[in-house]
Amino acid sequence: MSTIIYGGTIVNEGRSFLGSLVIDNDRITEIYEDSSTPRGLYSEEIDATGCLVMPGVIDEHVHMREPGLTQKADIESETRAAAWGGVTSVMDMPNTVPQTTTLEALNDKFERAAHESHVNYSFFPGATASNLSLIGHADAHRIPGIKLFMGASTGNMLVDGDSALDAIFAACAERGLPLMTHCEDSAIINVNMARAKVLYGDDPDIKYHPTIRSEEACWQSTHKAVSLARRHHTRLHVAHITTARELELFGADDHITAEAVAAHLLFSDSDYAQRGALIKCNPAVKTAHDRDALRRGLTDGRIYTLGTDHAPHQLADKQGGCARAASGMPMVQFSLPAMLGLTDQGVLTVERMVELMCHNPARLFGVRDRGFLRRGYKADIAIVEPHQRWTVTEDIIQSKCKWSPLMGDSFDWRVRTTLCNGRTIYDRGHFCTDSRGEEIAFR
Repeated sequence: MSTIIYGGTIVNEGRSFLGSLVIDNDRITEIYEDSSTPRGLYSEEIDATGCLVMPGVIDEHVHMREPGLTQKADIESETRAAAWGGVTSVMDMPNTVPQTTTLEALNDKFERAAHESHVNYSFFPGATASNLSLIGHADAHRIPGIKLFMGASTGNMLVDGDSALDAIFAACAERGLPLMTHCEDSAIINVNMARAKVLYGDDPDIKYHPTIRSEEACWQSTHKAVSLARRHHTRLHVAHITTARELELFGADDHITAEAVAAHLLFSDSDYAQRGALIKCNPAVKTAHDRDALRRGLTDGRIYTLGTDHAPHQLADKQGGCARAASGMPMVQFSLPAMLGLTDQGVLTVERMVELMCHNPARLFGVRDRGFLRRGYKADIAIVEPHQRWTVTEDIIQSKCKWSPLMGDSFDWRVRTTLCNGRTIYDRGHFCTDSRGEEIAFR
């Protein structure tokens, strides 16, 4: 099967230009850099006039909740949401039930995804104080890296003992595996929560969430992770940075990088008054000063990737305050339109956005043949059209939980078409129900 995408502005590797892409089966075979349409016989012709044509987004940080928490979400529903949002590859986190801390649990996820995932997929195994053998035996060609919770969050996979942390950082360095960390100091958080309960009751108002899961808690843990990575020469990637102070730790070491996620770039603590626990996440959404510093970090080199930490819960779980409401929000369907909105505001260029959401995740985790528009690469492509004002409403939400913190918000960019491995899996509100992704190959 051959496909041509013509008439659009191709955004790839720091450049934007009018051109055409030719796809043969699942791979890109030609890239033409001019406004004329190449002649030929094609099984499918896609007119992208007026649209951006970019690599499919690689979301390195999602929680699909399967197995064990499928009342919240599952692989089928969340990868369908990804396809609607121009995301063609996802990397899932290990805090499921059971936790992905054994080879058996890891292999079970791969088996499930082979039958259920609409987009390309892989899974992070989780590090614990007692599973170093997993780091030694996991197939480096199948996994992006290892996930480590240095702060307690959903799933209770906390590892904070010094000897265990030393061993994990050393083992990842020895194997050349990236280590992705959730950095918050749980001891500081516990003291802050106890104090807040004395002052404000057993379930403090959600507005206190960023003072309980505080700047200091984030900085102390991130500083510790960076120090360990320097000591062991570990390829460290710190997930969901939230504070201006933490950003000061990045930029000096090529093997130490930071991720920002959409929620912390869109919201600030002033939004708790309107959105309440819908924007409760760990680490917490913090001040406008922190949000603005993160936005600057997108372009000054201190932020390396832009993900979502897509984390669905049932709406009933999101009721309450700092102690009772669940932390996490579904974002994978709307991250690309939202980040394109930041390009309209001048926060970053479209070319830089593509680098953060497509190129750099591929570089960081050694993704084979994806993340770029190149001859011979897999045809994972998002076509996005501007000037298409639309509003987030419940009826278009694909995530199983059927809510979004962005409900009622409007965007000017819309994902028109998503291709995964050369096949159109989403087009103008229509989804290909039999679409299937592939296991991502690494290194």
